[in-house]
Parts: sequence; C-alpha cells; structure tokens
Amino acid sequence: MKSLELKVPPVAQVIVTAAAMAGVSTKVAPALKFSLKGSAALAMGLGTIGLGSAILGVTQFKKAQTTPNPQALEKVSSLVTSGIYQYSRNPMYVGLVLILFSWALYLSHFLAFVLLPLFILHMTRFQIQPEERILAQKFGKAYQTYKAKVRRWV
Repeated sequence: MKSLELKVPPVAQVIVTAAAMAGVSTKVAPALKFSLKGSAALAMGLGTIGLGSAILGVTQFKKAQTTPNPQALEKVSSLVTSGIYQYSRNPMYVGLVLILFSWALYLSHFLAFVLLPLFILHMTRFQIQPEERILAQKFGKAYQTYKAKVRRWV
C-alpha cells in the first residue's frame, strides 16, 4: 500500500472523484436524484468557501516562502502554523472536500455524496498521513506540538 502514498496529486484525485460523482449521478439509479430548493446557490456558496480555504492555504505557504506542492515535500522549508493553519492542518484539503461537497449538492444525487467519505479516507491514508510522517521527521517537536493543538481536518 505504501506504493500509492504521495503518488497521485490531490487535484487529480479531485478531478477523478468529481467525474465519478457526475457518472453515478447520470448513469446509476436515477431514482436517487433529489430536489432541494436553493441547492445551486448553496453549492456555489460552499464551493466558494472551499476555494477560499484552499487559496488561503496556498497563500500562507507562499508567505512563509515554502512550497505548497504536496508532491515536493523535500522542498518544504518551514512549518506553517499561522493564518488559516491555526484552525486546520490541511486547509487546502478541506477546501477540496468542500468543493466536492458543493459539486455533489449541485448534482443532487445521493450516490454522489457516498463518494465524499471515500475521497476523505483515500486522502487521509495516501496523502495526509505520509505528509505528517515527513513533517514529523523534518520539524520534530515543533510539529508534534502543532499537531497536538490543531486538528487534521477541522
């Protein structure tokens, strides 16, 4: 299983998940489609919040002059704990989940929502946990202290 760690860029994982959501919402069990008044507006709002969270995360990394690229962890030069990172250790990934949630809401199909926990589990196991191991090696006690104070997701 380690062979899958840090191999697929998170944005690619989002694209695959979003495509799968679209696929199940149009091809599988049309009876599972639902209608919710205002769902498009709610989806836009959540998507905007998700995009904002991801952008704030990248901005904090740039401000700290370290790489936001999860495929280049060897280039991480500093531990970012300020700004949005005071509330989540992974605001970029939280943003991606919110974007996918908004997409599922826009699609208005129950099976689209089933893919969200699968995405979260996959990201946690194959992206976040390996990143945490590397950060613990690089930043030691400082990372352990940060990890004890701030939750992984929210």
